[in-house]
Amino acid sequence: MKLTFYNTLTKQKEEFKPINSNKVKMYSCGPTVYSYAHIGNFRTYIFMDTLRRVLKYNGYELKHVMNITDVGHLESDADEGEDKMEKAARKENKKPYEIAEYYTEIFFKDMEKLNIDKPEIVTKATENINQMIEYVQEIIKNGYAYETSKGIYFDISKLDKYPVLSNRKLEEQIAGARVDVDLEKKNPYDFALWIKAPANHIMKWESPWGLSYPGWHLECSAMGRRFLGEEFDIHTGGVDHIPTHHENEIAQAKGATAKIPARTWLHCEYLLVDGGKMSKSLGNTYTISQLQEKGISPLAYKLFCFTAHYRNKLNFTFDGAAGAQKALERLYDAYLKNLNGTDNVENAIIEEYKQKFETYINDDMNMPGAMSVIWEIARNAKKSNKFAELLLELDKVLGLDIKNAQRYLAEFDKTQNNEDLPEDVKKLVEERTQARLNKNWSKSDELRDIIIAKGYSIKDTKDGIIVEKEK
Repeated sequence: MKLTFYNTLTKQKEEFKPINSNKVKMYSCGPTVYSYAHIGNFRTYIFMDTLRRVLKYNGYELKHVMNITDVGHLESDADEGEDKMEKAARKENKKPYEIAEYYTEIFFKDMEKLNIDKPEIVTKATENINQMIEYVQEIIKNGYAYETSKGIYFDISKLDKYPVLSNRKLEEQIAGARVDVDLEKKNPYDFALWIKAPANHIMKWESPWGLSYPGWHLECSAMGRRFLGEEFDIHTGGVDHIPTHHENEIAQAKGATAKIPARTWLHCEYLLVDGGKMSKSLGNTYTISQLQEKGISPLAYKLFCFTAHYRNKLNFTFDGAAGAQKALERLYDAYLKNLNGTDNVENAIIEEYKQKFETYINDDMNMPGAMSVIWEIARNAKKSNKFAELLLELDKVLGLDIKNAQRYLAEFDKTQNNEDLPEDVKKLVEERTQARLNKNWSKSDELRDIIIAKGYSIKDTKDGIIVEKEK
């Protein structure tokens, strides 16, 4: 069956044909590990996971690389401000490497909760410094970069076309939004490849240009080539990467190799919250753990993401998430009923469902359409083990871990008990959760003692917090 994707590079839906017939080489932009990843970030990683699963379902072998940005990502895409890692380290009074290790561990725990496949290669920016230096040297040698007192800049005037992904007018390009950032730049839209470090900068390395550190865009170009070669099949990320980060990746690759690194570029749209933008200032950047505390399981959030196509904006509300939680429970219940079902179902019916499902997933990953088939199976009046087996087969794409339905339903029952708590206990639980997020362990312990004194037990589990009245 033909597999198609919408390619941001060509602005059209195309039949997917990998460079090598049976092996797909793919690169995904990973997290900058200076803080907790929020549900908007994880919409993109769920999209990445679904893409992996669709490719594998179609029989492809994967070589998938994801980076961990632990240096070089400044506060602004316009090469301004502090490195996010150093800023977080100063705020939390820790070393940048400690910050990176802590938040990387949390990130992968959340990935596991969401049943997201881990890419075959996960690599940190700080593990690829030599490769980045070599990449910059090649760009300079080819005449696409120059040195200033602040760093090494890419000269976009040498390119045949810039930008190529967004088709925005150059004067609108974010990297050049402020023309007075560095008066030494030949062009206000030139961007930093390598940044010379101030004396008080912690994360810096010896280089041909003195003690310095890489720019954010550079790391993906260097790591992509190191592990996948100069050309590979797919590059993924969020739509926020299109106008600057991915444009600059392409520019760098052209400067070093004269090639666009990926043939197909796939981007996931924004997650809105209550119809508006998600931002820390608005206090609506919820984490996976915070959803769990409100009775929304990680896999229910994954199911919620399937209610919209990855190229469409998705509006998150707690009512919508609660609906997804109920829907997931219904799906698990349907699987268990079919597991013990004895109705006779013709193989032609099974094959029809399977074909409809595959048509949807192979049409640019139309997950709302694919889920409509799942619900047809779940609602079928007949209950058959054949339907249970089919749901397990199709779950290879969904990643909802249907085979463990019984365990999840038991856990949901425990979590729902939290909803019956008195309001004063609920408030204490929420305050304790916030204290734990702030790593205020003494406050967390104090609130735990108060909850226990009120006659409740409290347990922190991998699936959330369980609070029960002592008998």
